[in-house]
Amino acid sequence: MAIAYVPYHSIDKQKWDECIGSAANGLVYATSIYLDIMSDNWDALILDDYIAVMPLTWRKKYSIHYLYQPFFTACLGVFAQNIDARLLHDFLKAVPPKFKYWDISLNHANIFPVPGFVLFERMNYVLPLKEPYEKLHENFRDNIKRNIKKAAKLNCVIKKDIPLDDVIILAREQSRDFVSLTDKDFDRFKKLYHQLHAKKQAVTYAVYSSLNVLLASCVFFFYKNRAYYILVGNHPNGKTIGASHALINAFIKDHAGQNMLLDFEGSDIHSLAFFYSSFGATEEKYTGLKYNILPRLLKYFKN
Repeated sequence: MAIAYVPYHSIDKQKWDECIGSAANGLVYATSIYLDIMSDNWDALILDDYIAVMPLTWRKKYSIHYLYQPFFTACLGVFAQNIDARLLHDFLKAVPPKFKYWDISLNHANIFPVPGFVLFERMNYVLPLKEPYEKLHENFRDNIKRNIKKAAKLNCVIKKDIPLDDVIILAREQSRDFVSLTDKDFDRFKKLYHQLHAKKQAVTYAVYSSLNVLLASCVFFFYKNRAYYILVGNHPNGKTIGASHALINAFIKDHAGQNMLLDFEGSDIHSLAFFYSSFGATEEKYTGLKYNILPRLLKYFKN
């Protein structure tokens, strides 16, 4: 079986999305609509007639092609019904040599040692929601339960489908401390959100104070049996009254008993990892991959 490098214009989007939809590890990030909107460019590696696929999101700088991870795209990698170390190895070896530098993340089903490549562990947290809410609530740490009660006692109000721009205002302010997001990045996210929302695959949640001040907000995407906690904006005043705790609790309560996995999208940051695990979420490891065959003079090449 042959793995082919397929440039963007030759990708059959219908077959691509059918492959991602049927893959055991299919994620929303790998759907054609997501890649079309959030990546600068993407081509693909495709095994036979879309038995397995790997998107190659790329940019070009100083006439050099390189692979990068688009914003709001936690991981990509190889997608298929069955994946083993040999398949992952064959895909990585099939990446065209014109891509001289890689800085990408592979998904949770791509965790295998691959000769010739150094993969490093990254961490995500997920929470199955199939149990009744009461059972899920029992698994919350005590500090989570206390903060949920605190928000209720202070008459905080949960709302859904608030304007996306309101979420972005808070998220933009919060993100300045740890990542450089541009207007273009947020414009792309807006376009993606509105397209997914029209298909009932996206929703906003928010927590307001008793004085109608927005304290916590986020976007959830839905794909297959997974909900993604993907764009988060918290007001500093909400941190001490349990606003974000109340928001996540509301989502869990709304979707408890469903065959759904709440994907917290990380994190490698210890404080966030502890926060997500406090809801009963468990580790879902994935891998990062950096690969550099740049000429020595471009040793310090960066995105």
